[in-house]
Amino acid sequence: MATRRLYYDDSFQREFTARVLSCEPATACPSPQAKASSWQAILDETAFYPTSGGQPHDFGKIGDARVLEVSDRKDEIVHLVDRRLECVEVKGSIDWPRRFDHMQQHTGQHLLSAMFQKHFALPTVSFHLGTEVCTIDLRGQEPSEQVLEDAERRANQIIFEDRRVSVRYGTAEELTRLGVRKEVDREGVLRAIEIEGVELQPCGGTHVKGTGQIGMILVRRSMRIRQDWRVEFVCGGRAEKAARRDFALLRESAEELSCAQEEVVSALGRVLAERDTHFKNYRELLERLAAAEAALVLQSTPADSEGIRVIDRVFSDMQPEFLGLFATALAKRENTIALLGRMEGGQILFAQHPSSGKDMNALLRQVLEKTGGKGGGTRDFARGQVADPSHLKEALVLARGKVSGP
Repeated sequence: MATRRLYYDDSFQREFTARVLSCEPATACPSPQAKASSWQAILDETAFYPTSGGQPHDFGKIGDARVLEVSDRKDEIVHLVDRRLECVEVKGSIDWPRRFDHMQQHTGQHLLSAMFQKHFALPTVSFHLGTEVCTIDLRGQEPSEQVLEDAERRANQIIFEDRRVSVRYGTAEELTRLGVRKEVDREGVLRAIEIEGVELQPCGGTHVKGTGQIGMILVRRSMRIRQDWRVEFVCGGRAEKAARRDFALLRESAEELSCAQEEVVSALGRVLAERDTHFKNYRELLERLAAAEAALVLQSTPADSEGIRVIDRVFSDMQPEFLGLFATALAKRENTIALLGRMEGGQILFAQHPSSGKDMNALLRQVLEKTGGKGGGTRDFARGQVADPSHLKEALVLARGKVSGP
């Protein structure tokens, strides 16, 4: 028996009475909301919207049972609930704040999609209503910042005019003659949402009664997704929260930068330029320090019987970049091998002057096979990480034995 969908004719119906036709234990629960046993209930009619068309399902209660998930199974609406329902008449109630938020977002999407297609020839190919933001994927040329702003402005103008939003029914052919935005290849009578003078689109979702109830639309950003352009936006209460959050971040940034809010961008530019200069100076000083340390170590380290200097050292409380700079400085000297480690993170680095005649990459693999870890590199320069930093000294002793052995 088909479930009568009350939300088709009245998305504002918050409560309803229906008869439970069946309630069976759920064999597999797809909902993370259900921590214990759950049941699948089918009613003769329902105001609960099932996940469909990019819009998530409703929450709420049926009798004393919490509704965890709502899904569409052919002509039936399946309610996943947290307790068994008797096959009697029950009262259902919708989580209204969630429903109204979804209505604002979904109607706002219809309006925004209409603006992109009508004024910029950018059709919507998919829609997703997320918990924080909504997205539409547009097909065509990349929408510029001006296009995004213009589409947002045009949509908000229609919101301020409070155009009527209504439900219409008709066949695909009838809706096509009425100027439907996106044709649907389906037989029978279809449900469509009409925004007065703007939009007609087949849709089974829940919507507001007038564009004024959308509140406002705020387009956030656009990004490339495969061959399409994904546009993020929020409507109504979400737009209010996003605007307030953005303003708070701007104010806090201005306070941190000791400037007016309208000067944040230029002040940030100056801070970034200063950071780049400081980093360049820091890098030069670190290179000088590494070169000086290398010179001292080379001077105090004698060559072995084969004329090779082997320098092993474990550092702690030293910048990560220093290890590479120090190894590079040591490896500039002929017949020199550097076996270095850094306790923080268990970093390990082997480097040599090519005249030393060893294979640092092979050496690293041999050592990590014994101590555990991962890494790799070239014949003259290899770096990695031991699984346990407490084994770092053991790893260097092992490496020294292999390069100094017969």
